Amino acid sequence: MKGLFTSGSWRVRDGKEEAFVTAWRELAEWTSSNVPGAAWAKLLRDRDDPRHFVSFGPWENAEAIHAWRASEGFQERVGRIREVLESFEPMTGDVVAEVG
Repeated sequence: MKGLFTSGSWRVRDGKEEAFVTAWRELAEWTSSNVPGAAWAKLLRDRDDPRHFVSFGPWENAEAIHAWRASEGFQERVGRIREVLESFEPMTGDVVAEVG
């Protein structure tokens, strides 16, 4: 079984939820248009805690993720996102099980 994903657990400052979604969407759209190896991305909002979001998306390989995170475009866009965050926990993970 193969698959490589990045994900993030985001905690947004109170009242900054829409600004976060806008900034995250800008990062995701820029990534899908400009970064080889990126595919799609999803952003989920916790129904019980509207300031908590989780994002995830698949990648072709680890080199693409490294190049993405090192790029100026990534740094610039993530900098804007950080302005509205309380915390962020990134993860790079391998698929270890699938159902369906």
